[in-house]
Amino acid sequence: MALTIYNTMTRKKETFEPLHDKQVKLYVCGPTVYDSAHVGHAMSSIVFDVIRRYLEYRGYEVRHVMNYTDVDDKVILRANDLGVDPLELAEQYIGEYNLLIEKLNILPAEEYPRVSGEIDQIIKMIEGLIEKDYAYEVEGDVFFRVSKDEDYGRLSRRDLEEMRAGARLGIDERKEDPADFALWKSTKAGEPSWESPWGPGRPGWHIECSAMSLHHLGEQIDIHGGGNDLIFPHHENEIAQSESYTGKRFAKYWVHNGMMQLSGAAMSKSTGNVLNVETFLEDHDPDALRLLVLNASYRSPATFNEDVVEQAEAGLARLRGALRDAIPGSEADEEVGEELAAAAEKARQQFDKAMDDDFNTAGALGHLFDLVKEINQARSAGADQKTLEPAKATLIELTGVLGLRLDDRSQTEQAEIGPFIDLLLDVRRELRDQGQYELADSIRNRLSELGVTIEDSKGGTVWHT
Repeated sequence: MALTIYNTMTRKKETFEPLHDKQVKLYVCGPTVYDSAHVGHAMSSIVFDVIRRYLEYRGYEVRHVMNYTDVDDKVILRANDLGVDPLELAEQYIGEYNLLIEKLNILPAEEYPRVSGEIDQIIKMIEGLIEKDYAYEVEGDVFFRVSKDEDYGRLSRRDLEEMRAGARLGIDERKEDPADFALWKSTKAGEPSWESPWGPGRPGWHIECSAMSLHHLGEQIDIHGGGNDLIFPHHENEIAQSESYTGKRFAKYWVHNGMMQLSGAAMSKSTGNVLNVETFLEDHDPDALRLLVLNASYRSPATFNEDVVEQAEAGLARLRGALRDAIPGSEADEEVGEELAAAAEKARQQFDKAMDDDFNTAGALGHLFDLVKEINQARSAGADQKTLEPAKATLIELTGVLGLRLDDRSQTEQAEIGPFIDLLLDVRRELRDQGQYELADSIRNRLSELGVTIEDSKGGTVWHT
């Protein structure tokens, strides 16, 4: 089955055919770094991490670039409120986000460009747009001529006349057209600025990603990603700038993730409806957040509340539980082994089929949970360690494609708590030998409350978390 991707530009699923054979150029709009990251930012990074991982699993070579917006009105306003330098403030939050990327097991991008480091590229692009008559300068500011772009609005499906009507309130009278947008802003007090052919100033918001993508990935890319809140005006304006400058189609596929919702509304720093990632990680496993995102379509809104977090943690425990060892004294059963091997192969095929359908992670997870059930049943039927290992390896591999860390986390946790649980089980065994079953059962029940399951058999006792 061919891989299909939903393209926001065409509003339909399309067969994925990269521009250059097995090479994929992926550009993702990163955060505006004026505050700590919330779980909505993490959702977007997780979504495109999974897309990248699956493309690499399918044999593609992915060059991934994600930007940081460190020069922006929001950064400047926040820095002025705090009485600090805007670029220093942005650098602080970039450092925080880099640490979160590592904690959330997000593969690092090849490049993390930021506005402050791309000024020369941005100026060069603006100069080119002016030369081609797509932009004009007024009193140190430079604007893009929307009327010159005949296809403007095709990504967001917006009508230019309606946009003009909506832009008239508080419009800059110096603009030729109310819909024109800023490429360069003349310097103002309390703002960072750079020298340019039009005087000191700073870039507008939209030009940055066009210049960064051009600089690091070339004139055309395969996938441009970001949250669906960026479709207009940001991505619409990126298309206008990039294609007017190069004369070529900018991105072949436009991929947008839905928003994370808290209390029924989209997470947003501007409204204060947020939960910081660090706050979440104080009480929860990073993979629980990843599983929460994976349990729904990446294009749909994701609901965040305690119930869905608990469901994600329970699912994570089920996946990790499948990796526990065989029951001591188990012997190989050829028929059980054959059935388990067939179940693992079926899970792989169904996993691939689901992911090929526009990265259907929820469907893919369903097939992995089917494999978990088969592994557990085989263990209960007496499968030995050797019989279980191939299916467990398949589970580890496929969950790894989704960025989950079942094997490392399970082994680390068991290494830390294992000696203490083994000691309690020794005490429990002695109590049972002495006929003190009530005390022995209290140890079992207490461990169960702490998330430790005990299984007794003729061969001995095993435990798992």
